[in-house]
Amino acid sequence: MSEEIISDVLVIGTGIAGATLAWKAAEQGLKVAVLTKGEKLHENNTYYAQGGIVSLGEDDSPELLARDIIKAGGGINNLEAVKVISEEGPKIVEEFLIKKLKVPFESENGKFKFGKEAAHSKRRILYVGDQTGKAIMELLERAVVSHPNIKVYTGHTAVDLITNTHHSTNPQEIYRKPICMGAYVLDRYTGEIKRFFARFTALATGGLGRIYLHTTNPPGARGDGFAMASRAGARVIHMEYIQFHPTSLFHRDADGFLISEAVRGEGAKLLTRNGEPFMYKYAPQGELAPRDVVSRAIYEEMHRRGDSYVLLDLASYAKFDIPSRFPGIYKKCKELGIDITREPIPVVPAAHYTIGGVFVDTWGRSSLDRLYAVGEISCTGVHGANRLASTSLLEGLTWGWRAAIDMASKDEDALPFHEIPPWIRPKREVKVDPALIVQDWVNIKHTMWNYAGIIRTKRRLGRALSDLEYLHKRIEEFYRTARVNDEIIGLRNGIVSALLVVKAAIRNEKSLGAHFIKVEENGEL
Repeated sequence: MSEEIISDVLVIGTGIAGATLAWKAAEQGLKVAVLTKGEKLHENNTYYAQGGIVSLGEDDSPELLARDIIKAGGGINNLEAVKVISEEGPKIVEEFLIKKLKVPFESENGKFKFGKEAAHSKRRILYVGDQTGKAIMELLERAVVSHPNIKVYTGHTAVDLITNTHHSTNPQEIYRKPICMGAYVLDRYTGEIKRFFARFTALATGGLGRIYLHTTNPPGARGDGFAMASRAGARVIHMEYIQFHPTSLFHRDADGFLISEAVRGEGAKLLTRNGEPFMYKYAPQGELAPRDVVSRAIYEEMHRRGDSYVLLDLASYAKFDIPSRFPGIYKKCKELGIDITREPIPVVPAAHYTIGGVFVDTWGRSSLDRLYAVGEISCTGVHGANRLASTSLLEGLTWGWRAAIDMASKDEDALPFHEIPPWIRPKREVKVDPALIVQDWVNIKHTMWNYAGIIRTKRRLGRALSDLEYLHKRIEEFYRTARVNDEIIGLRNGIVSALLVVKAAIRNEKSLGAHFIKVEENGEL
């Protein structure tokens, strides 16, 4: 009999959204179980966020922030969600991050300094050098770990969400409304698959950048939450909108290291390899155009010239001390032999943020009863077709906070956990061959980058679909007989997430924001 853990709230993921939800729920008296694949809570995208978190600057207002969000998002944003983040988000920043956690945002003479990034009409971004996410997560981790109502399980990988209609031994449950009851979870230390039951389950699993060849995301961002939610029957939308960050460091040892948009916000210019500026040809805002515009411009210049990267020149334009403003970027580049105070930085676009995801309302509730989704895994509709810079941390914070409030306000009926059987292992488990895992990931990453990347065509997407569907069939067969470990779980989720992106891109023939369909020479899409 496998171990079972029962709590009020199960949180899968520990970035700003999941950690905020866990702490806020615990503060309201709920018992919370928190899962993370890693050894520590901060092994997530939030920890690596450089630029900052949106608030309200001087001479700013919720209305101006909302206008900028909608303009960047191509006008297809969920207006109700935009109103929530614009009006409530900055208040939660003040109450929780500043007053409670005391995040040391940059200030001078008792007043906060505000940064500016692409497509913002005002300076409104609070930051801690170029390591804002790290500063927030270290304090959040401390608050979560020390809370008596929270139990953290490191080294635990969610395998699948548990629902009454999929897993109950009671045949009558198939006729009832689908309800999420928790998750089957792999204990990576023992190899046991446990049942984690909860009255409410929250996905906070982050993005899927690792299904692409080039990404700024850490290794865990392989699409786990999207795949689990899809298999459980939750509604998933806008998956075609994958935001590529224009500037990741181009170096064989950089592993997608991000060069923050704040660098361009502080005056850096993009140049071809022979030193020619080019952004003026693509957008009147130049380097501060929305990310999708800048990424496509870089892609076009690289393709036109046959180059593998472009240059980002901060040294020639900075009117401040570069190492003190961007300490993390300066240090990383210096380690790799690049002195950004004297020379430009080689950069390329990379998969950065999943705009779509599990559709949720303004309280984080998904279409599957008792399943919430917060942070990058969710699609609140705030971002429309293209995320405005530095709104992701604010969205995760806001929806994590609101989801916890919503959970605490409910007095739901008890769930029949006793009807859920232990995990059923295959009769004969086959040890996973790591070479197969590696090769399948190579196929996924190259297919997504070449056929479903920054610039897409109908023909490329069609090829991607056929290749990925074949691979999906083989991986499912592989998974069904495998001795389950984190690697095979991640591969299974990665192929499902890749198919969600490609199928959504095929359905949507209209170019907008982060989804761009190029007309081929014969006039076809």
